[in-house]
Amino acid sequence: MTTALLIIDVQHALCSGAEAAFDIDPIIERINALAARARAAGAPVVLIQHEEDSGSLQFDTEGWQLATGLTAMPDDLRVRKSTPDSFNRTELSHRLEERGISRLIICGLQSEFCVDTTTRRALALGYEVVLVADAHSTVDNGVLRAAQITAHHNMTLGNMTSFGKRAAVIPAAEVAIEA
Repeated sequence: MTTALLIIDVQHALCSGAEAAFDIDPIIERINALAARARAAGAPVVLIQHEEDSGSLQFDTEGWQLATGLTAMPDDLRVRKSTPDSFNRTELSHRLEERGISRLIICGLQSEFCVDTTTRRALALGYEVVLVADAHSTVDNGVLRAAQITAHHNMTLGNMTSFGKRAAVIPAAEVAIEA
């Protein structure tokens, strides 16, 4: 089985200032540790960056850049996207297929948007999915606190069986990574 680590939208605008995701510093530390383990195992690390036509996530602006503290390496794969689905209108599927990837470890931002949508799409495409329970986050939304949103998505995505495969929801320290 060939594994890849998907790091979704860990970008400056979502990790600092008023829009900073809940508990972001320890989450970035856990993501960095996962990425280091993936690289050591020879598994590809895919850095996915969201972009919009205007605002703080406009391509090549400061907010669009990877977050300060996130460790990126020259060999990491980069994917730009413009919807919550990391597969939609991107080269992600092609890049995974050409490497024979069948298992995805998913982490990043934001739990109820891009992490959720990408996880569901990966399951629908037949990938074995590990959602890293303590390595994705979001912001309070006026109804629920960020920690509640993340917990809800861990429970929902881990119990969804309609795709045939179920996402394994595991803390970062327990995620097995092999190439």
